[in-house]
Amino acid sequence: MSTDPHPTQAAQSGPLGIVMLCHTALHRAAQVAQFWLAANCPVVIHVDRAVSTAQMDAFKQALGPNPLLRFSTRFRCEWGTWPIVAATQAASEQMLKEFAQVEHVLLTSGSCIPLRPVGELVDWLEQRRDVDFIESVSIGHASWIKGGLSEERFTLYFPLSWKQRKWAFDLLVNIQRRFGIRRDVPRPLQPHMGSQWWCLSRKTLQGILNHPKRARYDRYFKGTWIPDESYFQTMVRMVSDRIESRSLTLVKFDRNGRPNLFYDDHLQLLRRSDCFVARKLWPDAQGLYDFFLSGQTMRETPIDPQPAKIDRYFELAAKQRSDGRAGLYMQSRFPLDESINAKTAAPYSVFCGFQQLFRNFDFWLGNAANCRVHGHLFAPEKAEFYGGAKVYHGAISNSAALRDYNQRMFLANLIWATRGERQCFSYNSRDKMTPDLNWFMATDRNAQISVISGCFILPLFRGDYKVDDVLGHIGWLQRREQEFIAILQSKWTSADIRVWTLAEFLQDPQRLLSETVRAAFPDAMLEEDNLPQTGSLDGFEDYLTHLRNLGLPPVLLQDYKR
Repeated sequence: MSTDPHPTQAAQSGPLGIVMLCHTALHRAAQVAQFWLAANCPVVIHVDRAVSTAQMDAFKQALGPNPLLRFSTRFRCEWGTWPIVAATQAASEQMLKEFAQVEHVLLTSGSCIPLRPVGELVDWLEQRRDVDFIESVSIGHASWIKGGLSEERFTLYFPLSWKQRKWAFDLLVNIQRRFGIRRDVPRPLQPHMGSQWWCLSRKTLQGILNHPKRARYDRYFKGTWIPDESYFQTMVRMVSDRIESRSLTLVKFDRNGRPNLFYDDHLQLLRRSDCFVARKLWPDAQGLYDFFLSGQTMRETPIDPQPAKIDRYFELAAKQRSDGRAGLYMQSRFPLDESINAKTAAPYSVFCGFQQLFRNFDFWLGNAANCRVHGHLFAPEKAEFYGGAKVYHGAISNSAALRDYNQRMFLANLIWATRGERQCFSYNSRDKMTPDLNWFMATDRNAQISVISGCFILPLFRGDYKVDDVLGHIGWLQRREQEFIAILQSKWTSADIRVWTLAEFLQDPQRLLSETVRAAFPDAMLEEDNLPQTGSLDGFEDYLTHLRNLGLPPVLLQDYKR
């Protein structure tokens, strides 16, 4: 039944008919419909019954009278329900009945837009008169299905709306699974699924709409879930002579199964696809509408649509959306522990024991590598920022209390706020070492961690302390360093890790120091006569022997001999 407000006799039309399903942004749908009409394509429009009378009247007024324009019977179409199929059937029947010249019918939505001149699509279809373009995939191979229902879409009952009553919908599905309730698929139907947006030949579309068992099949599909993605995709297999299982409409979906929106900055991406139609455009993408509805020049050499050319860009975008950028944290997407992303935004260096072994190590490293070197960022009293700053880049305070509230985020925020400049800092067992922070750095591929074990004793050895007074403290520091090194030597680490005992490092300190610094700063100035000197170790072996005799074996220094 036609609801066309401008009844006219059917005009001579081109061989391509357009069925449009509209429910929002009617002003954009009117622009696109006028573009199709100007190319001599008959257009049958279905407008959702939820659209108000005032909106409908304004829409019709914007389109004006046109002998190639029709409006079909209106249905209230809710996502994933049968009325979408019924609306498509009604509009398609009207198209075939009133426009006898139409050879192919293209199903589109109000948010679709042609990406190429209509003449190119018409000529391209003219050479493929007997071909039906519809994504039609057997349910056993539809790996892209989202939502957990594949074959069950066709064998369970779905009397409730998933959009409006999700809890009751899921409960009913679980009850049917538990009690083995199933419905039979009418023979000889073989369920297939695919994109809702197709381009079918007149012969095939008539075969579907006039099928002798259509009433029975319609009753069956009314009880399936999301029938607009399975009705035509299944029926076409019974009547078509030649199917190309693909849609001529470019539609990309995100990881949750929702269609991506195209914005003005997608212009070159859409052009590169060479597709005929794209969905789904943001209504305010004025640049896209201005460009693609401007009557582009036809190509001299016909080009097949190649959506795969831009798949890589969408894959990269999906990966960035799920994994995020390295070192960038946000509430809606926290990096998973097993994520391949680095946990921080840029490389950084952690030096353990170097400040205790070498004189003025921080000052020397800053001059040699032309960088700013922090002290002990995790010192108990405060974060020792470069230059003694109380607040560093990114408004990060040196407060120990704020830092220790979440040490990982303190470090990640510092690296993010200073990306482009490699951060270096000292770290040892006197610092606020926590297993959480140690594992964070050890499993961060941006971290370079260099450890000279046992150097934590040197300040106590050189200080004016009685061994008996600091014996327990030395044992505590040693246990903490042992636990840290055990984490660094775990098979789960991914940082660049170097660990030496003090004895090993002192065998060739100049070479090992140069190699460590050059790994982080390839252009560092490391002349042999300019390398830092080690502090005095006279009497250190006797100090270790005294510790051992007091009952504290220096495990990390057991190989030390001078």
